[in-house]
Amino acid sequence: MKILVGYKRVVDYNVRIQVKPDSSGVVTDGVKLSANPFDDIALEEALRLREKGVATEVIVVSIGPSDLTAHLRNGLAMGANRAIHVTTSDAVQPLTAARAFLKLVEKEQPGLVILGKQAIDDDANQAGQMLAALWDRPQATFASKVEIADGKATVTREVDAGLETIEVELPAVITSDLRLNEPRFIKLPDIMKAKSKPIDVVELASLGVDNGDHLNTTHYAVPAKRSKGVMVKDAAELVAALKQKGLL
Repeated sequence: MKILVGYKRVVDYNVRIQVKPDSSGVVTDGVKLSANPFDDIALEEALRLREKGVATEVIVVSIGPSDLTAHLRNGLAMGANRAIHVTTSDAVQPLTAARAFLKLVEKEQPGLVILGKQAIDDDANQAGQMLAALWDRPQATFASKVEIADGKATVTREVDAGLETIEVELPAVITSDLRLNEPRFIKLPDIMKAKSKPIDVVELASLGVDNGDHLNTTHYAVPAKRSKGVMVKDAAELVAALKQKGLL
């Protein structure tokens, strides 16, 4: 069984985001870029399933500009067998990403697709659900535990009320939550091995996917600074302050 893993490159989570002076986006020049943390977790889970003998091949997929090679090599160094780079110079929205993944699914015929539940750059939390709908296959989102047996996936997922366990037939789409696992550290020998692993490069247009913008962003803005706290002597003064601000 093949496992297809989404592996998006984003601004590193330790970087303080800066908005461009013209409010057209965020500054990425000279900024550290790394794998989306949820995608690292998705890849780790795929590798663990392969190590258990559930899967035979793990393929990482990234959609973006031509300079993603080093990013994909990082996924290969973690342990993926090969990588697919879908090239485009345009920003990719979730529906476009889902349509591109569908074309790759039709070609590769994986038994399982694992994506991060969301990317930390847009926080959309949409691509996995959209892919499942387009593919017409089951989905299990926000996974904190995954078990595969007898052609089915038993997934414990995190919901507002606590934990929920569901069973879906394969092929299926699973999206990973933070508590699913802890990604492994990459060792130097693995980095060296990754240099010889294949990366297939395909253009987004060659997949027959239109990268039209479905959503238009008017502008970006820095969140407003929090006002200073106010000390109150008692509950009555607190209620009066809240009423003054129109909160009660």
